[in-house]
Amino acid sequence: MKFAKIIRFLAPVAYLFASPSAPVSYAQSQTTRAPSSQLNLEAQPPQTNAAGHKIYRFDIDATKQWLDTGIDVRGGEKLRATGSGKLTYPPAGKNPDERTFGPDGLPRGWADIIHDYAVPDGNHGELIARVGSGDAAQPFSLGLTKDFTVPVAGRLSIGINQSYKDASAAKGNFHVTIEVLDPGSSTAAAMAVGGPAETKVAGVTPDLLSSIPRRISDKQGNLGDMVNILIVGTKEQLLHAFSSAGWVRVDSDVQATVIAGLIDTIQKKDYLTMPMSTLYLFNRPQDYGFAHAEPVRVAMSRNHLRAWQSAHTIGGRHVWCIAATHDIGFERDERNNGVTHKIDPEIDKEREYVNDTLSGTGLIVAREHIAPPDPLTEARTATGGTFRSDGRILVLVLDNTKSTTTTTTTSSK
Repeated sequence: MKFAKIIRFLAPVAYLFASPSAPVSYAQSQTTRAPSSQLNLEAQPPQTNAAGHKIYRFDIDATKQWLDTGIDVRGGEKLRATGSGKLTYPPAGKNPDERTFGPDGLPRGWADIIHDYAVPDGNHGELIARVGSGDAAQPFSLGLTKDFTVPVAGRLSIGINQSYKDASAAKGNFHVTIEVLDPGSSTAAAMAVGGPAETKVAGVTPDLLSSIPRRISDKQGNLGDMVNILIVGTKEQLLHAFSSAGWVRVDSDVQATVIAGLIDTIQKKDYLTMPMSTLYLFNRPQDYGFAHAEPVRVAMSRNHLRAWQSAHTIGGRHVWCIAATHDIGFERDERNNGVTHKIDPEIDKEREYVNDTLSGTGLIVAREHIAPPDPLTEARTATGGTFRSDGRILVLVLDNTKSTTTTTTTSSK
């Protein structure tokens, strides 16, 4: 079965479960996915425990998805979150009884395969958190208790891993204690909100930029998406950075899609790794594909990119070429009258989404927006769609000192 046929099959299913107003732009789709926080105006001032640590206490009502704690944290700050209390969901659908649970939430069930939870693989209704309020802020599970290190500076929010529908009928509240185990340093880097400040990246020369094609192509040589990001790092560092930012490796073929989709369904997980088409740079297919998607819209709407390792190196590490776009629906493929994904024509928004998600991991040590000698500002994709850009390329340099086998958060459950 060809990929186009799978898309035709999945499209009506995706639209069935998506919200009534399907996203038509990047901003609209991101707004529906990330509800804004509500400031906790009744928060008590911090106290100090016997160990000399600051203690903050909050209540988050069952009818909320996010609560702005009002705490501005810095990069490297170590915190401990502890939850208590109970929430109750009323009878609904195939659940004829009330369900009452604590901060660990409810075990995942079949109904959780299609949902819009902030932490896709987290328990239903569990206590969660995020640093930063933007669309790119990566939520993570807290549960009953968790020690974690803040990757970059930002505003701390706590939340409940539930949908709008859940929140509209839920009762109860969670009580949350935040203990500052280590306030971290007060350096400029630790205080930089959202990642490092813009700076000149050594080694990115006009000659290097001139040697990298501005666009990728399909197998027939039709020019397509723009190369809009360069990343400096090893293969292991690249994979670790995207994984830490919540991006998933995309399956490379349809057979893998069917098998992985079946396995993930059986395990009650979200299947986010639907394959993307093979495109070419340097006369070869992409080395990796990554996606960042809302599960219920994965067939029709996802942030995605392709990565190629170039022959160039900076400081002994490879320069990776990235073509990033945001799928917002389907359109006619002008090459064959088939069905293909439609991208948001304002592709700079996707460039900045990648910038924000990766920079939020604390694994980016330098970044710069740079205009190449022959900037591309407007063109058509290989399938016939149009896109626009300011022509700049984002350069990201990955941290060369942190291990790729550890994560930025550790649980003490």
